Amino acid sequence: MRNWMSCSQTDRDHTAVTGVWKGRDDDEHTITAALASSAPREDDMLRRDFLKTAIATAVLTAVLPVQAKKTLAMSNEHFADVNGQHLFYSVHGAGKPLILLHGGINPDSFGNNVAELAKGRRVIAVHLQAHGRTPDTDRPLRSETMGDDVAALIGHLNLGKADVMGYSLGSSVALQTAIRHPDVVDRLVLVSAAMRQDGFYPDVVAAFKQLEANAATLGPGVKASPLGKAYSDVDWTNLFRKVGDLTKRPFDWSADVAKLQARILLVFADADAIRPEHMVEFWKALGGGQRDAGIDGSLRPANELAILPNTTHYTLPVEPMLPEIVERFLGAALKAVG
Repeated sequence: MRNWMSCSQTDRDHTAVTGVWKGRDDDEHTITAALASSAPREDDMLRRDFLKTAIATAVLTAVLPVQAKKTLAMSNEHFADVNGQHLFYSVHGAGKPLILLHGGINPDSFGNNVAELAKGRRVIAVHLQAHGRTPDTDRPLRSETMGDDVAALIGHLNLGKADVMGYSLGSSVALQTAIRHPDVVDRLVLVSAAMRQDGFYPDVVAAFKQLEANAATLGPGVKASPLGKAYSDVDWTNLFRKVGDLTKRPFDWSADVAKLQARILLVFADADAIRPEHMVEFWKALGGGQRDAGIDGSLRPANELAILPNTTHYTLPVEPMLPEIVERFLGAALKAVG
């Protein structure tokens, strides 16, 4: 199977619109086969609904077919009973702990970048509620309560303070962990994060609102995919339903963001699902973009912003540049202490 990063732009566009990744010799690995089969219908309303749902699925699953089997050989697998959840996590590498939080639907969002991040630190990769090997409970999915889970895990592991990094849905959970439990978060890395619902493009917000209603179509398609086979215990239809219930809800955390004391790195793709205007607004809320840093850089803000070229929301978590940028930010703290 070709790696997503080596696909042609035509193949990437095909995936983003239809939810089907085209492999070598034109074999097709289906994210949502039933959804794709509905595309040729002539009814304009059905076409619009299809495209909205496909966008939502792409935003949530990112590089789902490519990365599904690349992190199965997990080292040091564990479960922690915290906050009413049976939370799965795996430990990679050694050094200062980094809590790693995946995107929605796909617990393997970071692919081989988990190993890259673990070269200089102890990466604790968590499966959020109802994702991967963490079973679901009767609790609805909310960024706030999943943030409480992460804080409870940090306490359970006696880590004191830990660095926390999240992508997409995981970035919302990481952000809420820092907002609600600032005493357990040292440095924070937010990859493709929004502090308000309208931080996403309007078509993405519209797509999220379609997700819950289309769960019965999306679930079986993912169940038949490589990711579904890797995590056969997941109730995919229920997961899409619960994620849809989460993503359709308006939120505005901008006031809380402005109060954060943790050092923060914002990372976006140059063709992200997040509007560029919102990236700048987020950056300014953290004290960035206020003035020139001066010749000696002494007036630069404490927090940092990175926009990675030639990337999208869907390729960003596996982008080879990402670990290097993250390590430079996190490593600066270790050098300062040393």
